[in-house]
Amino acid sequence: MSRSESTDPNTPPTPTSAAPEAAPESASAPQASELAAAKKEAADNYDRYVRTVADLDNFRRRTVKEKEELRLFAASRVLEDLLPVMDNLALGLAATKQPKADLTTLAGGVEMVLQQLKGALANHGLKEINPANQPFDPHLHEAISHQPSADVKEEHVLTVVRTGFTLNGRLLRPASVVVSSGAPKAEEKKD
Repeated sequence: MSRSESTDPNTPPTPTSAAPEAAPESASAPQASELAAAKKEAADNYDRYVRTVADLDNFRRRTVKEKEELRLFAASRVLEDLLPVMDNLALGLAATKQPKADLTTLAGGVEMVLQQLKGALANHGLKEINPANQPFDPHLHEAISHQPSADVKEEHVLTVVRTGFTLNGRLLRPASVVVSSGAPKAEEKKD
C-alpha cells in the first residue's frame, strides 16, 4: 500500500489532479458576488426600515402634539367672539350702579347684549330650538307635561319652558316644553 492510499481516517486524501479544485473556485466567484449583492440589498432594506420606523414615530409624536394643541386652543375663536359680550355686560353693570339709573334703558342694553351673545354663538354653529306652536318632536323636545288648550292643536307645543340648542346639527339640549292635549273636554253630566 502506498502513502497516498493509506486508510487512516485522519489523513486527508491527496489530490490526484488540480482540475476538481479549480471548478469550485470558479463556481464560488459568482456565488460570492451574489452573496455580496444580497447582503447589500438586505442592508439597504434594513436602512429603509429603520428610517420608516423613525418617520412613523415622528409622525405619531407630531400628531399627538397637534391634537393636544387643537384641544387646548379649539375654543379660542369662540372666546374671542365672546370677549365683546363680556365688555358690554361690564358696561351695563357699571351703568346700574350710577345714580338715577333708568331701568328701561338698562333692560334695553341687556337685551342688546343678549342678542350680541346669541349672534356670536350662532356664528359658531349654535342654533336655538324654540318650538312654540309647532308639532311635538321627541327627538328635539322634552315634554314635561300636557295641558288642554283651545288655541293650540293637540300634540303641538303649547309653552316652551326652557329653550333647547343644537350645535352644527347635533342636539346639545332638548327644549323643555308643555304639550297641548287639545281642546278641553266637556264634563259628562252625572245623573
